[in-house]
Amino acid sequence: MMLSEQLEEQTQMENAPKQDKSGSSLKRWLPLVAIAGFMAFAFFMGWHKALSISALIENRERLGAFVEDNFALTLLTYVGIYIAVVVLSLPGAGILSIGGGFLFGWLVSAPATIVAATIGATLLFLAVTTSFGDALRAKAGPWVAKLKEGFEKDAFNYLLFLRLVPAFPFWLVNLAPAMLGIKLSTYVTATAIGIIPGSFAFAFVGAGLGSVIEAQRAANADCIGNSECAIEISTGDLITPEILAALAALSVVALIPVVLKRLRNRKPA
Repeated sequence: MMLSEQLEEQTQMENAPKQDKSGSSLKRWLPLVAIAGFMAFAFFMGWHKALSISALIENRERLGAFVEDNFALTLLTYVGIYIAVVVLSLPGAGILSIGGGFLFGWLVSAPATIVAATIGATLLFLAVTTSFGDALRAKAGPWVAKLKEGFEKDAFNYLLFLRLVPAFPFWLVNLAPAMLGIKLSTYVTATAIGIIPGSFAFAFVGAGLGSVIEAQRAANADCIGNSECAIEISTGDLITPEILAALAALSVVALIPVVLKRLRNRKPA
């Protein structure tokens, strides 16, 4: 009897770590699984298709009236939608920024966009880091380890550069630092600062969207009142080369401290 009790106790002790490990693993993957599930559902429902300039133009009068009657509620809804779009990595964050400027004006929408984008990016960063950031870095090859080491030396300036330069997708810049082990404080600070110029630029564009619409309507007078002749305005029509050049110039400025540091540390031949 005593021997059987000892065997049972030993079996429970052997199985306990496995159960704890399994539960810990499930808890670790839960945030990323939830995000992936919501992302798939959003694409299946076609919600991302509503994030377009054309949809904004078609519903501008109804949206404008609702904002006027429910300003605070609409602004909070805008922030919530923006956070969800960033967390789920849905296309259309730039269009949302333009829409915010159009609905609320640049002075209100730009700060709201900065807060929402930073929160959304941070939530995604935490989810990726929790789920497989450490495991991926542990199994990564020497090339990734070398990249991680180089990135960590000037993490803030490198991340600031990635945030400023318009060539890199926002969702990619949200994910990459989590793979490289960037500190949360560095990530949040560089993200908040790095998206300020772009947020204000897109908000300015959105604030002037009304005049663009009127100009398009004047140029296409035959379309007024004709449901089969819709006025189409794309994001490319609004984002000018001057805006892109300005953001690119700011990204170069962000790399200046990195270059100077490398030059100071370079040993004479």
